[in-house]
Amino acid sequence: MKTKNLIKKAFLSLLALQLLGTTQIMGQTKELTLEDLMPGGSTYRYVDNLYNLQWWGDFCIKPAIDKLTEINPKNGKETILTTVDKINSVLESQKLGKLTSMYFVKLPWKNRTEIVFALHNKQIVFDFKKNKVISTTDFNKDRNNEDINYNSNNIAYTIGNNLYVNNDAVTNEPEGIVCGQSVHRNEFGISKGTFWSPSGKLLAFYRMDETMVGQYPLVDTEAREGKVQMIRYPMAGMTSHKVTIGIYNPDTKQTIYLKAGDPTDRYFTNISWAPDEKSIYFIELNRDQNHSKLCRYNAQTGELEKVLIEETNPKYVEPLYPIAFLPWDSNKFIYQSQRSGFNHLYLYNTDGKLLGQLTKGEWLVQSLLGFNNKTKSVIIEGGVALNKNLYSVNIPSMKCSKALGKTTDGVHNGLLSESGQYIVDRYSSPKIPLKIDILDATTSKSTQIFKAEDPYQEYKMPDISVGTIKAADGVTDLYYRIVKPKDMQPGKKYPAIVYVYGGPHAQMINNSWQNDTRGWDIYMANKGYIVFTLDNRGSENRGFDFESVTFRHLGIEECKDQVKGVEFLKSLPYIDGNRIGVHGWSFGGHMTIGLMLRYPDLFKVGVAGGPVIDWKYYEIMYGERYMDTPQTNPEGYKECNLKNYAGNLKGHLLIIHDDHDDTCVPQHSITFLKACINAGTYPDFFTYPGHKHNVIGKDRVHLYEKITRYFVDYL
Repeated sequence: MKTKNLIKKAFLSLLALQLLGTTQIMGQTKELTLEDLMPGGSTYRYVDNLYNLQWWGDFCIKPAIDKLTEINPKNGKETILTTVDKINSVLESQKLGKLTSMYFVKLPWKNRTEIVFALHNKQIVFDFKKNKVISTTDFNKDRNNEDINYNSNNIAYTIGNNLYVNNDAVTNEPEGIVCGQSVHRNEFGISKGTFWSPSGKLLAFYRMDETMVGQYPLVDTEAREGKVQMIRYPMAGMTSHKVTIGIYNPDTKQTIYLKAGDPTDRYFTNISWAPDEKSIYFIELNRDQNHSKLCRYNAQTGELEKVLIEETNPKYVEPLYPIAFLPWDSNKFIYQSQRSGFNHLYLYNTDGKLLGQLTKGEWLVQSLLGFNNKTKSVIIEGGVALNKNLYSVNIPSMKCSKALGKTTDGVHNGLLSESGQYIVDRYSSPKIPLKIDILDATTSKSTQIFKAEDPYQEYKMPDISVGTIKAADGVTDLYYRIVKPKDMQPGKKYPAIVYVYGGPHAQMINNSWQNDTRGWDIYMANKGYIVFTLDNRGSENRGFDFESVTFRHLGIEECKDQVKGVEFLKSLPYIDGNRIGVHGWSFGGHMTIGLMLRYPDLFKVGVAGGPVIDWKYYEIMYGERYMDTPQTNPEGYKECNLKNYAGNLKGHLLIIHDDHDDTCVPQHSITFLKACINAGTYPDFFTYPGHKHNVIGKDRVHLYEKITRYFVDYL
């Protein structure tokens, strides 16, 4: 009897193992749909995260839907500070509404047990220890570009094209003049239009006069009779807007403007305040974008006090970061420049004297996170090519640490505590979706507080690999990513799709989760396609020489490198060299059409979204940096104008352009269609009504189904 029971147990154990194996195999063969893989899809699968992690002094705060938790950075111990139910019991008793989650609360004061959140057009300050409302401030429901200084509690925002502070109108400008908003079309690192002084007692802001800029019509077809929306769009070589910088005092309600002379054909960027608030700094850049000046202005009189640093380059200078004053020495600041060929940190005093170069080498600083006052160090993110790490740079010794943390292969993104002692380190690698640690910036000791699961672990997944090939110059290494079906059949030839971007300030391949593979790449590989991506010369995070090789002829060297990628593909035994397609959006749309026209025998099918066709139709700031003007570089503009090659089209080409695109206006695609008509070639065309420079929301699933069908039909 005992023997029978043992045999029975062994049989059941073996059966259980077999069933488990079968379940795992079945799970791994579940097919991912576009609804699973596209943002906006009804079943979109994404890597889980801890949202809105923030620092409360040196304690890490973890918001959730139902509670607010404090994490001790030394040991990872968690303590609940309050719950949404406790707060709502008070809010509802005072008829202030109800919080739905804690994700959007802030803790701006390290020594106060108070949180701040917006609810029903009110800003509410709530003491979670006393469990009481401290204050409420009414907001205008039409506000945008909200900017709060928590030292003064002054609030700046815009309504329409005008600026308000604490519900007082700062400006009263007519249409065509915009105040308190981002200027220069978000180039030069600009992402906002208001800049509070450290104490919050003064506000610097942009004023942009666009009345002299040509207008471009976008048509709203939802109306019974189409309505025209005019946008101010300065095209390369044409008249640009004028920008000035104002300083507003909320106490006196007075505004002065910096006396920068005639601001025509100049750009003002990287605004920062002196710690004593007596002066304001910004970088002035000429329209040719080959000469920059770091200027200091008097914040009371608006007079120019001194030009501290000047830089020139025969191609272009591209200032992207404001100066950062040392917290322990207000007479010294850090200035970022790629004058050595890579973006690095330089230490200056307020007289403009260079005190030393803090970082150097063939890698680049990608972000300055802040300072550690105790060790007198600056904490940065940096790297080159595939990896990004965290570093501490000691200011007195000008020595950069080894990479902080345990892992150097992968991508780290940091959030620094107020003292600079601790870092929230978000890390991912090709095999790790996301891991969040709290890292001691001095000792590198780390405490893990979160690790995400693979959102695709139950699904059939392709093989992803990364490698290098030589660029068209025969010298430069280029990184590629190739995504292949999981179980390829020996001897079978597969069609390939090149997914391309290729332009400045973009990197498609790195050592983050799945090497930054897109959802559509996974989908197409599972359908039996090889998806190939190459970061050509001209793309980001390889230094100035690598990026600027495309100067004055955008799309030419980039296409040559992409052709080297196709030659590599065709050398692989499993690639069908007669079935190669290409797809890209924006600059990638330009590349897609450029490759189809310049190398018509290489590519059978292409899908181009929001493509730049003719650089003279593109905006001044971006276009003239890389191409100069049509007047000074006529040959370059002619060489890069894809309408001139419309007659070369042989394969199937689908062009997609959103009808409200205010970045790459529809004129690009429409004039290209006319050129094709004149040349007797036959591209296809599709538009997404109501969308701007890309398709977002649920319509994105439709977009990628449309793209997929085109490749299935013709490739």
